[in-house]
Amino acid sequence: MIKANVYVTLKPSVLDPQGKAVMNALHSIGHDSIDNIRISKFIEIKFQEDDLEAVKSKVEEICKTVLANPNTETYRYDLVKL
Repeated sequence: MIKANVYVTLKPSVLDPQGKAVMNALHSIGHDSIDNIRISKFIEIKFQEDDLEAVKSKVEEICKTVLANPNTETYRYDLVKL
């Protein structure tokens, strides 16, 4: 079994209104030293196979076609044998 830990983040040039809202909420309760917050996605996928190369290929396809918008997001992932 292999687990893929996928991280999808906004490109630096893309505005993050959700991150801005969280930062404003934190500022309102006294956390004034926070300069910036960006909200990202973490996705965990478990595969019932042991071929790392096959899983890598599948994760690439999943990221490109479903999990990440190439216009606004980047992704990276780690594969872990369980």
